[in-house]
Amino acid sequence: MIAVALDPAAMPIAVAGRGLGLLRRFRALKAGGAGNLLLFTDEPVDAGEAVRPLPIRRGDLAGIRALWITGLPDAEAADLAALARSERVLVNVEDRPALCDFHSVAEVRRGDLLLTVSTGGASPGLAARIRARLAGEFGPEWADRLAQLRGQRAVWRCDGRDLAAETDALLQANGWLA
Repeated sequence: MIAVALDPAAMPIAVAGRGLGLLRRFRALKAGGAGNLLLFTDEPVDAGEAVRPLPIRRGDLAGIRALWITGLPDAEAADLAALARSERVLVNVEDRPALCDFHSVAEVRRGDLLLTVSTGGASPGLAARIRARLAGEFGPEWADRLAQLRGQRAVWRCDGRDLAAETDALLQANGWLA
């Protein structure tokens, strides 16, 4: 596995499927900054203009770079994954590692701080337990701490200081990772 953080502003993405997992994934991607996220489903959902009908046909994925599939029967998910790949779209089929080009991570968001855990699809339950532990250790205050570090880095860079050393000193002085 290779860890990568995608910028949804630079990479159009979509979710396709049915059920509670569909809306959970849609909301998680929105929380990650996916402003132009498309949602393909044949169920009634309240997602505004982002909703497109299933089934997806050739050309419906034009411009999409990553597709999450959830809540579809195996055969339907496999067919959709094959179609997406033929359109050069990266695919994740929830709970079907063999059909995935990438795996979603368990995540903790604290402003721009993103902590992630991956088991390569082997045990989402373990990833969830580790995520919960990280969430307890890195509370909401880390959003402000990162914002403070960002501001200081700009000053340190202008002054020609060693950014790593200054970061370590600030962390130690505040006891943030003690």
